[in-house]
Amino acid sequence: MSKVKLTVIESKCRCGYLKTGDEFVVGDLCPPICHELWNDIYPSVYVLQNGGDLDYGVTRSKQFDIKCQDQHRVWIHGEVID
Repeated sequence: MSKVKLTVIESKCRCGYLKTGDEFVVGDLCPPICHELWNDIYPSVYVLQNGGDLDYGVTRSKQFDIKCQDQHRVWIHGEVID
């Protein structure tokens, strides 16, 4: 199973959980982020962990950019790492 690195590109998190520049590596456990954001990114993380790729603009890639459903307060980038 591949590991996925999550990087917080921008954060205006109301709860203060995430700061711009925070990084997490997702292996077997969920990183310490709020449930709302995890629900947004989990499908993409799952695809990348299992060898798939995702639409990324006009190409397919092993990365994604997603903004939190709470008024886009947190922008997170995910990518496969070896």
